[in-house]
Amino acid sequence: MTIPNSIPITPELVASHGLKPDEYQRILDLIGREPSYTELGIFSAMWNEHCSYKSSKKWLRTLPTKGPRVLVGPGENAGVVDIGDGDVVVFKMESHNHPSYIEPYQGAGTGVGGILRDVFTMGARPIAAMNALRFGAPDHPKTRHLVSGVVAGIGGYGNAFGVPTVGGEVNFDERYNGNCLVNAFAAGLAKADGIFLSQAKGVGLPVVYLGAKTGRDGVGGATMASAEFDDKIEEKRPTVQVGDPFTEKCLLEACLELMASGAVIAIQDMGAAGLTCSAVEMGAKGDLGIRLELDKVPVREERMSAYEMMLSESQERMLMVLRPEKEEEAEAIFRKWGLDFAIVGWTTDDLRFRVIHQGEEVANLPIKELGDEAPEYDRPWIELPKPAPLASTDVPQADIADALLKMLGSADLSSRRWVWEQYDTLIQGNSLQIPGGDAGVVRVEGHPTKALAFSADVTPRYCEADPFEGGKQAIAECWRNLTATGALPLAATDNLNFGNPERPEIMGQLVGAIKGIGEACRALDFPIVSGNVSLYNETNGRGILPTPAIGGVGLIDNWSRMARIRFAGSGERILLLGAPETLGMHLGQSIYLRDIHARKDGPPPPVDLAKERLVGDFVREMIRDGVFTAVHDVSDGGLAVALAEMAIASGIGAEVQLPGGADPIRAWFGEDQSRYVVTVSHADPGLVRDVQDQAAARGVPALWIGETGGTDLKLAGARAVPVADLKAAHEGWFPRFMGD
Repeated sequence: MTIPNSIPITPELVASHGLKPDEYQRILDLIGREPSYTELGIFSAMWNEHCSYKSSKKWLRTLPTKGPRVLVGPGENAGVVDIGDGDVVVFKMESHNHPSYIEPYQGAGTGVGGILRDVFTMGARPIAAMNALRFGAPDHPKTRHLVSGVVAGIGGYGNAFGVPTVGGEVNFDERYNGNCLVNAFAAGLAKADGIFLSQAKGVGLPVVYLGAKTGRDGVGGATMASAEFDDKIEEKRPTVQVGDPFTEKCLLEACLELMASGAVIAIQDMGAAGLTCSAVEMGAKGDLGIRLELDKVPVREERMSAYEMMLSESQERMLMVLRPEKEEEAEAIFRKWGLDFAIVGWTTDDLRFRVIHQGEEVANLPIKELGDEAPEYDRPWIELPKPAPLASTDVPQADIADALLKMLGSADLSSRRWVWEQYDTLIQGNSLQIPGGDAGVVRVEGHPTKALAFSADVTPRYCEADPFEGGKQAIAECWRNLTATGALPLAATDNLNFGNPERPEIMGQLVGAIKGIGEACRALDFPIVSGNVSLYNETNGRGILPTPAIGGVGLIDNWSRMARIRFAGSGERILLLGAPETLGMHLGQSIYLRDIHARKDGPPPPVDLAKERLVGDFVREMIRDGVFTAVHDVSDGGLAVALAEMAIASGIGAEVQLPGGADPIRAWFGEDQSRYVVTVSHADPGLVRDVQDQAAARGVPALWIGETGGTDLKLAGARAVPVADLKAAHEGWFPRFMGD
């Protein structure tokens, strides 16, 4: 069989498609001939890193992905977890890093659109969104432009679509100067018996194109996302997709209505690699072939080639296998919502992927091998030496109050209010906790007491110093943030952002982080049910910090008993759970060392997973019983920052002591893990002792360290700082930086 080429296939053309010579030879061996130009594009789309995970598959298989509540794990558009009463939560996190750097508004907006489609393709109505953002140094000339565009893009899409943004992260570091990270998370609710998968079933059934028309935007986007940047980055602007949230909202409603009609056999979002990836995945998963007729594809531009149509990443599109008897009803639904509906192909029994354009067969490929035979690499990796431990006497001094104010007013620890106030956090009317606390919380509509908690976490500086411990800590902190609201952590999604995996030291970061993530997930019964890997995040050979972002979901049985970070009133007793008598010891890789003393040395804090679970389970039990009046986990900045954040959130001060022998700098700014600050009511004088007795019986350290009250935060060994000054420092940085 010979398929004529309109464009000669040269080594330069192969290389421009992100395929190495040995990979191209693999294609020749697989199909027994030279590919057509369209076929080369199809292979490029299916075999790039972004779609095939060819550098990470070996290690992703080691992650725990199953559990008693997990109904659908990795491999589908999103993970599905049972929350009882016939309901499920559907969620995933995915990157849109490269497009957001090239064109921040559309890159970030279409990242939100893509993750929302992943969720409602499964039959779920989106109820919550988060985003995890990393930008370069604040003084870099492009950083403010990127922050402005990305935040506007996320808000512009999510607000118009109508989903509340309830959590997220924003960090700054010079290592992201040439490659920002935009990781988008979405979660939705569905019925357990109403989940839709992408596996096609049945021969001779119509393959239906749904949604918006196809244009030239985003052609080659997946291949671009699998390559490093260089000084010619502006030339890649045409590979960035353009989004329309209003069309996506119509697509959501039309899809859910169509699903309820019983017409859908299989459905797949047209995301990365567009029509190519969606068609191949649907057919391959069902052991079926697919025949596409591109002349039937709705287009919005003239004279589009087969190559462009197959690789376009135009947004707001779906592909579906439909029950033939429901065709008329299905078309009426989509026409009602003002969307395109076109039968563009059929399922076949020959396991071939055939593409017809203007009467010519421009592609005829083995459909299973397009995915299954993608290269899989066991890339060499090395572990870089771990930082030497800090000496016990290595405690650089500073004025505690001055240090706290400087940290609270820094780029990394300042309030993100400027960001999240541009997002709609309350739409749908179910948000119980919005950004600013440990986790966002959203009511489960239709249920009187249930709510879901959401958190996104990772500490990249820990991951660079020790990828294994950093991976553990990312899971542990996410689990801890969910726990701090009273939620039982159910499952997680990961977004693994790293540099070039062909460099052994970068591959070592990826391997170490995945090993740490896996160990923590197993210890905490917190499986990974979905996710994304984003590699080649570097510019001119300089990689980003290793950033394995974790998005977690937890279940609150009775949201009237959930906990918040703000002090509930004056006279409350403050306890620190999980800390030894010395309160805090670990300064390595701390914000204090970095921001106050310009030091980035020492190992990150170790994570004792058994202790993490022991303390967290106790905290959750006390919240459920209504014992704690406020809860906050201790993380970046240590105990001093945690107390300051609780005071700022409430406007109430506190006076906090140290046990005898505690070193003030280590105690206030050490970043030891497994710790929570909690308060209990002053109304019952014996309650503190009761909590301490129950904690001791469980082996959980519980120190009474102070009381709330007044308008100052008084830390032992430091001058009193008015809460108003803490708030001014905390709230001031972002508006000043953005020029507001």
